[in-house]
Amino acid sequence: MTVVPRQSETFSFGAFLISDAPAGFLLSWVAGFVDTSAFIILFGLFTAHVTGNLALAGSSFVSSDEGSTVTRLLMIPTFMLVVALTSLLARFARMQKWSVLATLLTLEAIALGVFLGIGTRLSPALLLDVQEDLILPIGIAGVVAMAIQNALMKEAKDSFKSYIPTTVMTGNTTQLTIDVVQFWVAKVLPSWSKSPETEAEEAVERMGRVFPTLLGFALGGLAAACFVPMAEFWCLAAPLGIVSALAIAAFSQHVSISQ
Repeated sequence: MTVVPRQSETFSFGAFLISDAPAGFLLSWVAGFVDTSAFIILFGLFTAHVTGNLALAGSSFVSSDEGSTVTRLLMIPTFMLVVALTSLLARFARMQKWSVLATLLTLEAIALGVFLGIGTRLSPALLLDVQEDLILPIGIAGVVAMAIQNALMKEAKDSFKSYIPTTVMTGNTTQLTIDVVQFWVAKVLPSWSKSPETEAEEAVERMGRVFPTLLGFALGGLAAACFVPMAEFWCLAAPLGIVSALAIAAFSQHVSISQ
């Protein structure tokens, strides 16, 4: 009997790109960049941290700014509708045995392209005269893109070892803080832990997953703050390029596994 030697596993950049830490970092960077750039250009409108618009709507309501109140409130049902449609698409993709991750990343790239197109088309007039009828379509386009990314992290969970939000950092910051405490207690006050070594290892493992998303979001927001004054809405070409690259990597990986 002829024994065929096993080929050693070769490094795949595409597989690395869509693995937990790199994908988490890049998608968080995209969310931080999009949220910050939209907040600056759209005069205080959230696209990723969409529930933040509830607080802004309350502030606008108190100021008797009806147009701003309605615009911000409309972001919530828009977000929910897009998440629902994205979830349906993910189910259809599974039925067709498509890559859910590649499908939803492609959809997000298209949505970011639409956001970029609408933004660059309408923002010059918006900067000359702040009008809610201009903010509304641009804001909706941005919320659509970020709603897809929110749903993506849930629906494509089979592609990741664990679910970590990439668009809202409150929960991630909470988890990181708890893990720092757990690690510190396990090392400094072991009598307070049932299994100090195990708890310390668990805390380090979770911190290694959560920290890249926090760093990515912060760096994305910082990059937007730097580039928006120079390029305005054209700066959204950066997150569009990143999501497109991730979509291509996810599709290529799916094809290679299927062969």
